[in-house]
Amino acid sequence: MKTRPSVVIAASLLLFAACKNKNAGQGTARQPAFDVSGIDATVKPGDNFFLYANGKWMKAAKIPDDQSGWGSFYTLYQDNLKQLHTLLEEAGASGAEKGTTEQKVGDYYASGMDTLAIEKAGLKPIQPLLAKVDAVSDYKQFMNLVHEGYTTGNGDLMGFYVFADEKNSRMNIPVFTQTGLSLPEKDYYTKGDSASVAARNAMIRYASKLFVLAGQDTATAAKNAQAVLALETEIAKSHRSPVELRNPQLNYNKMAVSDLHKQQPNINWTGFFNTIGAKPDSVNVGQPDYFAALNNMLPGKPIELWKTKLKYDYLRNSAGLLPKSFRDASFAFKQTFSGQKVQEDRWKTIVNAADQEMGELLGQLYVKKHFTEDAKKRMDELVSNLQKAFAARIQKLDWMSDSTKQRANAKLNTFLKKIGYPEKWKNYDDVTIDRNSFYANGKALAVHGQKEMIGKIGKPVDRSEWMMSPPTVNAYYNPTNNEIVFPAGILQYPFFNPNADDAINYGGIGMVIGHEMTHGFDDQGSQYDAAGNLQNWWTKEDNERFKAKTAAVVKQYNGYTVFDSLHVKGELTLGENIADIGGLAIAWDAFQMTDQAKSKDKIDGFTPDQRFFLGFAQVWRLINRDETMRMRLNVDPHSPEMFRVNGPLANFDPFYTAFNVTEGDKLYIKPDQRARIW
Repeated sequence: MKTRPSVVIAASLLLFAACKNKNAGQGTARQPAFDVSGIDATVKPGDNFFLYANGKWMKAAKIPDDQSGWGSFYTLYQDNLKQLHTLLEEAGASGAEKGTTEQKVGDYYASGMDTLAIEKAGLKPIQPLLAKVDAVSDYKQFMNLVHEGYTTGNGDLMGFYVFADEKNSRMNIPVFTQTGLSLPEKDYYTKGDSASVAARNAMIRYASKLFVLAGQDTATAAKNAQAVLALETEIAKSHRSPVELRNPQLNYNKMAVSDLHKQQPNINWTGFFNTIGAKPDSVNVGQPDYFAALNNMLPGKPIELWKTKLKYDYLRNSAGLLPKSFRDASFAFKQTFSGQKVQEDRWKTIVNAADQEMGELLGQLYVKKHFTEDAKKRMDELVSNLQKAFAARIQKLDWMSDSTKQRANAKLNTFLKKIGYPEKWKNYDDVTIDRNSFYANGKALAVHGQKEMIGKIGKPVDRSEWMMSPPTVNAYYNPTNNEIVFPAGILQYPFFNPNADDAINYGGIGMVIGHEMTHGFDDQGSQYDAAGNLQNWWTKEDNERFKAKTAAVVKQYNGYTVFDSLHVKGELTLGENIADIGGLAIAWDAFQMTDQAKSKDKIDGFTPDQRFFLGFAQVWRLINRDETMRMRLNVDPHSPEMFRVNGPLANFDPFYTAFNVTEGDKLYIKPDQRARIW
């Protein structure tokens, strides 16, 4: 849920069954769908509402060996995988005509499942690429090969994409970002804690294994692995931290291509654009220090070291397309950060790959079968109600001036709302899918993606485009489009149930909608105007008051401890925390407009207000492996789920009333100290 692609939730996922009881349907046209059995009544709601709402479920829940966590997102994601699996199996067996959607997705899936063919091909598919690396004799030839990679789907060392110019949001511009690392972020290369040391050791083992599989002897492979780690450690010094990467102004550095080429001739920017066939006047260099360092390091490091690094990157980036030995090595490395015990079944891996690589082809089949117009209409209603509730909240703010309120409402009222699936589907006519070569299919789709992206340079932004596929269990806000996007994948139980009572839906998907809306007004989104431009629209006084309020949120979340005395990083998670706090409040206000909220009729022994908060808490019921949580605390802008529930509730007066929270309860915050922003 943030900048490009802004995602609402950390990609992690869990199961709880709907509890249908005698009261179902009484006093409401919609059927309740809520897990009463997961509540732990031994926990006081005012002490830890997350555990109160989910405690019994958490005690019984077990993380499957092939998962890094378990919970609401996971179970919905797994359900979607099964639905997509059926679609792909049917498409593969349909005998569809060449070039049709069914043929492409079906044959892609079949090629990925043909592990015998993949094993038989061995290293042959990637050998021509490795041979090109061997033929390089100096850093200039090396960069020519790097540039070529951005036309063949093998781009490296230059984080590159095409996106809206953040200060001219209707036009596309090339964007370049820091890259070049295997570990999650820069501090993993230098920190002396056991987890960071283990990560470096795992990287050495991984690189060594890849080099051995590529034909090097054990001693040479080990030496080369150490050399790659040393090079990446040097590269990491030029990287910005995850917190610094959250600053839109810091990461907007528009430069003329001609000036950039003069400043960094060793990268050969002119050669890069000639190779990809584009002629932009200017680009946005997100993190200039990285490219300045790369420019200096290119002639300063032995060419053999750069070649070794490039081979390593090619091998690890292609591991999923190569024989099992490569996939096993990749999994062993990733275990360091996930804690996952075993690999997923092959079919899950290939279904996920199909969604990632050709999501708007597979998505067409998915929405035709699994997304109803009734669900879309219900979502339209929810979004409209939350938009009205947010507008009303803005008008009541006691810390914002009337002039800034007018601009805030103008931004809110111009939200582009996308629900379910794109109105216009992407075109894959230039992609040929061969049932007999998974590697070739992967590279063909990569080339297609690069070609599609490069073709946008210098052209107007297509505001109808989506950054997630329809089956994705997620949502996002994109500040340059000023849009909120909800794929069909998340518009299902437990987040959204057209047959559930309003309290459950407003506490679930309603909060997600409010969360995404609030992202337009969090510490990052608030820097973009109604047209999506990175431009101040606040008075100086209002901006100072806003920053004071966000500082209080940072302080609150810095105080949350997970385990081993590791704390939530308040600055890293600030945007998501603001969105959680605001999303809850907006969803609550919208719920109060419903007949159920006004009725006060109990279901399952709970008032409508209580069910709203319980519904909210249960959609965030997740458990993570320790390894996953450690990495999340370092790089994930979302707080752990317990604090995504308890943090917003501790600041929200209606929660205190609904569950009689009083001074002395652990969640209690004095009224004048509660974070109240939107």
